[in-house]
Amino acid sequence: MVVNRKIHFEISERKILLRIFDVLTVLLALYLVGIIFNFNYFNISTTNYYWTIVLGIYLNTIGTVFEMYSLQVASNQFQVVKSIVLTSSTTVLIYLLTPIYTPNLPTNRMQIIFFYVAILLSLLLWRLFYVKFLASSRFEKKVILICDKDQAEELILGLQNVDPHYKVMGYVNSDSHQISDLKKKKDFVKNIDIDQLERFVIENSVSEVVIASQKTDGITVNLYNQLIHLLENGFIIREYTQVYENITQRIPVQYVARDFYRYFPFSRSNQNQLYLMMVRIVEIAISIIGLSIGIMLLPIIFLGNLIGNRGQLFYTQDRIGKNGVPFKILKLRTMIKNAESNGAVFTTINDSRITAFGKFLRKARIDEFPQFLNILKGDMAVIGPRPERPVFVNEIAEVMPFYETRHVVKPGLTGWAQVNYSYGETIDDSLIKLQYDLYYIKHRSIFLDINIVLKTFSTVLFYRGQ
Repeated sequence: MVVNRKIHFEISERKILLRIFDVLTVLLALYLVGIIFNFNYFNISTTNYYWTIVLGIYLNTIGTVFEMYSLQVASNQFQVVKSIVLTSSTTVLIYLLTPIYTPNLPTNRMQIIFFYVAILLSLLLWRLFYVKFLASSRFEKKVILICDKDQAEELILGLQNVDPHYKVMGYVNSDSHQISDLKKKKDFVKNIDIDQLERFVIENSVSEVVIASQKTDGITVNLYNQLIHLLENGFIIREYTQVYENITQRIPVQYVARDFYRYFPFSRSNQNQLYLMMVRIVEIAISIIGLSIGIMLLPIIFLGNLIGNRGQLFYTQDRIGKNGVPFKILKLRTMIKNAESNGAVFTTINDSRITAFGKFLRKARIDEFPQFLNILKGDMAVIGPRPERPVFVNEIAEVMPFYETRHVVKPGLTGWAQVNYSYGETIDDSLIKLQYDLYYIKHRSIFLDINIVLKTFSTVLFYRGQ
């Protein structure tokens, strides 16, 4: 069998590619500038190799904060230019101001201009090349889905809305009870006859088959044999929940039904005492710093509350913590008095109950500062699922059997759901945020924690709180 497949980079591979080539193009540009012009501020050599390492770390870290490694931003010409300007400017500024690990400040200002322009232009040229060629459809991944006909559209959109380059060419209907109804409903994508599966894969340069059927009777002997033959010839066969998790970085609880815990091995970090001790030490340090900043901002906040809110500055509210134990959360008031006189409701976009000053506090995440006290007390962590109110927990748990799984870890000031999804207004929003929360619980690690912290900085800097 002749296998003809187009080039496709997985999401993780694309992000690594961007990080590596960002550093390489900048170093190449600085090397060329040093040869062509009288530029000697940054020289690459074995004696000062750490200058290069520090610059690479700064680029990757600051680039993460300004979302240069978000594939949605990286594929958008306007957004990526904005991120590059911010990243280049901040990187150069911090690099110049840390001469212990970097070259001494140059006396000639032209050296600084050469340094900045080399970084800015090299990143612009490389990233525009990426947008034009590497982010194009020629690198799309063609797949076939094996699923029930009535689930095909939802399953396909669940993947393609996150990664447009993941193209589902067709599906094989695995529901034997619906075969007689195939002609009555219009297919979202091409329906492939089981006997034509292998031929379709070859003719359309399909590189992966994804199985989403949970019905064993839908995988017939004929279909099973064709899948084995494809596997023997180098084609990848994967299970849908695995693919969904890798692409979306969420746990697809809506597709695994009662078999949820079979797909959900908890992260070892949840029971790793060394990890938990290190996290706790960092949390205490961050809380002390956060409270110190909050105290310094308190006079301005008090004045703004006096003018804009005209009422009590602080308030407490019952929230559900680890293991389902309730606690009192402390926040700055952002709503009008008696905002819930008709009962508890979800906060919505442009909620009329939020005051003008309260909107500012929410956007800048300043209303969360008092929660550092909750972190010091041990009720909360810096990172974890956001604590929800008991009334909403009970309401959501009735329709989402796995919702209370998020209580196996401490609730957090920020979390994977907060940095990846907007404020939850409905039960459907809560489902998506639950998927992110469970992904964090499953993959909890120091690296994921650092990623969340950097994304949180992006949220604050770009004024995205609500």
